[in-house]
Amino acid sequence: MAEDQPHLCIQMSDSNTNGIPSRRPSSPDLAGRAGSVLTFHNICYRVKIKTGFLCCQKTATKEVLRDVNGIMRPGLNAILGPTGSGKSSLLDILAARKDPHGLSGDILINGAPQPANFKCTSGYVVQDDVVMGTLTVRENLTFSAALRLPKSVKEQEKRERVNQIIKELGLSKVADSKVGTQFTRGVSGGERKRTNIGMELITDPAILFLDEPTTGLDASTANAVLLLLKRMSEQGKTIIFSIHQPRYSIFRLFDNLTLLAAGRVLYHGPAQHAIGYFQSLGYQCEPFNNPADFFLDVINGDSTAVAMNKTDEINTAESTEERTEYDKTLAEHFAEKYSSSTYYRETKAQLENISLGNKKKTKSVFRQITYANSFLHQLKWVSRRTFKNMVRNPQASIAQVSVTAFLGLVVGALFFGLKEDSTGLQNRVGAMFFLTTNQCFSSISAIELFVEEKKIFLHEYISGYYRISAYFISKLMADLIPIRTLPSIIFTCIVYFMLGLKPTVEAFFTMMFTLMMVSYTATSMALAIAAGQSVVAVANLLMTITFVFMIVSSIIQFSRLNPEILEMPKCRNPTSTEFN
Repeated sequence: MAEDQPHLCIQMSDSNTNGIPSRRPSSPDLAGRAGSVLTFHNICYRVKIKTGFLCCQKTATKEVLRDVNGIMRPGLNAILGPTGSGKSSLLDILAARKDPHGLSGDILINGAPQPANFKCTSGYVVQDDVVMGTLTVRENLTFSAALRLPKSVKEQEKRERVNQIIKELGLSKVADSKVGTQFTRGVSGGERKRTNIGMELITDPAILFLDEPTTGLDASTANAVLLLLKRMSEQGKTIIFSIHQPRYSIFRLFDNLTLLAAGRVLYHGPAQHAIGYFQSLGYQCEPFNNPADFFLDVINGDSTAVAMNKTDEINTAESTEERTEYDKTLAEHFAEKYSSSTYYRETKAQLENISLGNKKKTKSVFRQITYANSFLHQLKWVSRRTFKNMVRNPQASIAQVSVTAFLGLVVGALFFGLKEDSTGLQNRVGAMFFLTTNQCFSSISAIELFVEEKKIFLHEYISGYYRISAYFISKLMADLIPIRTLPSIIFTCIVYFMLGLKPTVEAFFTMMFTLMMVSYTATSMALAIAAGQSVVAVANLLMTITFVFMIVSSIIQFSRLNPEILEMPKCRNPTSTEFN
């Protein structure tokens, strides 16, 4: 096989036009509409970063991308570069998923400005797979089809589309298997990645973006995923993806290559011409060396094939600052070489011809999100998925009910049969304090609702699956009603009668309603805190601190309003005649 031959770099020039051996014709199932040509003109991106602590913080501007130009045609378009080179930022900018503040330049689709809802009509596969693990492969694809395809598409056509994608992606054997969670084992990593890709193919996008599609996959699985993308690109799709360090069998699939370092373009052109370009600069790829590894080594100044006088300087640099400064200088050196190359001049000439008829800026259209379906339709499907997720992952709900019942029995045993005297009054206050405190701290589990699914929510919301209100209401319906209401009812039924409280229907339901309201309020606070956090531990800490301050302030306020209740009853004198 070609990938087992020793002189990998030499073979690149001997391969066919696409740099891959001939294979069987692709199935036309996913042919869809032809891909589009995406061009980007003079892209610059700067972000503000804060350094220091609190009052000593300073704001500095960091240049992420500078004067980036290029053309992405139908085929496999790879963005390659070392860590921190700006490849993920460039991918997000091309996909209209980056904050436009600090961004300048133009992005055109087939010579016209990006549509306002481009992020919703294009496909975007994030680096970390965002699929609901408790659902099957088919259910995840059906969910995407139900929300991203318009209502004008009949249900039968949606099912056929789902079955077509399952067949084309090779997921037929695991179509009805659960994707898998941290508690339950599901499909393999490659099948999970293909499911993620399939959810984006539901709308048959002309342009598909992928952020590090081989992350977390073994070499064989990563190769299989790229072969799948290659087949799709041969059917006319424009596939743009960032990748860090691919093996040779993956690199040879690339049609177009963009090399980035320190936010500058070092090469943009046909992938099979990249080795010849670097040879013209004095860098010879060694036998047995992977071209992708060779490019990264040259960019980082670590290649043994470097024919420049500065090689010894980089190897003998003593400090990190010297190494960083040299890397920046090296990146600028390659960027200047590229700007004077024929590849750059040809690209600029084509970009100027494309942009002649378009003078409209596209910076302001990045934020618009459009939806294919109504609010009620979104609420129906998101609620259905949320309830399925809760039913198929019952550990949390069962544990919540079990712990509530156990604590109810403990509290009932501790305060069993309260008497109607001053001591009984104090014990009642203590019991009520314990009940409300338990309702508060048991609601901390609501934090995981938003934190664990934040990546899924952000991706689906930006892609136009559903509105924020539909997602939030469905979460309330699935968590607030069963998980917060049922434990309050169980808790009241156990504790109320064991404590010997007022035996009237009105008093019983008043206490039940009060505990429910306490649980609802605490849950709402937990959701509010969780919405702004990405780490469960941090959200737990903030929630605990909030509840502690609430408890302390309530005790202080209660003691001021009812000082007589907190007074200890006077002990009787054992020598008194009454005692005798």
